[in-house]
Amino acid sequence: MATTVWKGYISFGMVSIPVRLYSGARGKTISFHLIHKKDNSRVHEVMFCDAEDKPVARSELIKGYEYKKGQYVAVTAEEIKQVTPPTQSVMEILQFVKGDDIDPVFFESSYYVGADANGQKPYALLFEAMRQSSYDGLAKVTMHGREHIVILRPAKRGIMLHTMYYADEIRDVPETAPHSNLVKDKELQMAKALVETLAGDFRPEQYKDTYRENLEKLIAAKAKGKEIAPAAEPKAAKVVDIMEALRKSLESKSAEGKRAPAKKSTKRKKASGGKAA
Repeated sequence: MATTVWKGYISFGMVSIPVRLYSGARGKTISFHLIHKKDNSRVHEVMFCDAEDKPVARSELIKGYEYKKGQYVAVTAEEIKQVTPPTQSVMEILQFVKGDDIDPVFFESSYYVGADANGQKPYALLFEAMRQSSYDGLAKVTMHGREHIVILRPAKRGIMLHTMYYADEIRDVPETAPHSNLVKDKELQMAKALVETLAGDFRPEQYKDTYRENLEKLIAAKAKGKEIAPAAEPKAAKVVDIMEALRKSLESKSAEGKRAPAKKSTKRKKASGGKAA
């Protein structure tokens, strides 16, 4: 059974839908412990009190916020509970929007939304209403220590929820703005041709985390007292002539295509939610 990360209601007009949220994805990484270099033994974190100049037990710790340099205000769990908004248990849909209007930079984490007891019919009603109207629901929910703005959308597996960043959390980085006036027509045509040679259907299962796999091999080898050959160093080609670089890239991809022709979709597939997959 999947672990529930939030339980409550979706408020859709006068309709209340009991739901549960389940994590939609979880990153896989290799976790390391800190050990003593001298004897490879584990080391442990010690909580140390500056005022008393001695270690303190975790049972003596509370939350505090530094409002001025060296000045803290203590906040208890009960006080935090008192100021938690109603969205901790009720996710009210505030608006319906077109999903394509939302810049992907706003998306943070993904969750599956499942109907709880006696919620199957209103859940299906909301799902079908959004799917057939091609609208996504915008709502708020409090979990994990903050109130999130979220988007609810119909998908192949039911309703998906994506937490989003607020507008004041999105960074403006003007340094990344492209200088399109520098691009010449012939260069653009060759670049577009190169794009076409690499175009194909999205198959996520064909991509692997090489870094994680290499770390796993390294750890397994060292555990057996063996050494492992280092990964090849990447060699970045110096771009002197863009046209020449594009031409060589096209020639290389064309040669690869002759050895193993790539299948390319002639039309965009549609998910059951009515949007591009």
